Amino acid sequence: MTFSEYVVSRWDTLSLAAAEHALVVAVAIGIATAVGVGIGLLTYETPKARGASLALSAGILTIPSLALLTLLIPFTGLGWSSTLIALTGYAFLPIIRNTVTGLRGVDAATVEAGRGMGLSSARVLLRVRLPLAWPLILAGVRISTQMLIGIAAIAAYVDGPGLGNQIFEGLARLGSVNSLNATLAGTLGIVVIAVLFDAGFSAVRLLTTPRGLRVRP
Repeated sequence: MTFSEYVVSRWDTLSLAAAEHALVVAVAIGIATAVGVGIGLLTYETPKARGASLALSAGILTIPSLALLTLLIPFTGLGWSSTLIALTGYAFLPIIRNTVTGLRGVDAATVEAGRGMGLSSARVLLRVRLPLAWPLILAGVRISTQMLIGIAAIAAYVDGPGLGNQIFEGLARLGSVNSLNATLAGTLGIVVIAVLFDAGFSAVRLLTTPRGLRVRP
């Protein structure tokens, strides 16, 4: 069976796995963005809290994905729960770091101008610092998303959702009929998902960022 014939014959299975893969990444990045940006907003002016949050998120990122997923099994079981918790944890560092860097990088004269207009500290944060930091924050979210798309494939080892099941099924039967097709289908599917997410972030960047503030991730 050729690769194209394999894809056509198993389209329902592959499309469902791709949808699950994209969904678990989207949910994880949504949670990580809400929490990570919140942590950045709360800690960017406090050196100890800022350092602790960055150190903790960096520590999570150093844990091998398979080890973290396995350690979560006794607490959250197999499947979605462990996968979602692990992916969310891995996403924090780029988001928190870029939020902190973006907020602290706003020009002091711009901040003073906002205060001179009578804005409170909270309004300066929301109306001056956050909009100016947004391109860098979005770049951090984009980096985390691309990273999670690849890590999500490892979740197949703990019965997680996504295209990793196709990859590891093929590797487990390497040399047998359609083993290469299964591995290739899963791998290419992940690449397609990564491209689609990246295109989505490009659109968001163009729609939400003034031309003069647009930066490449």
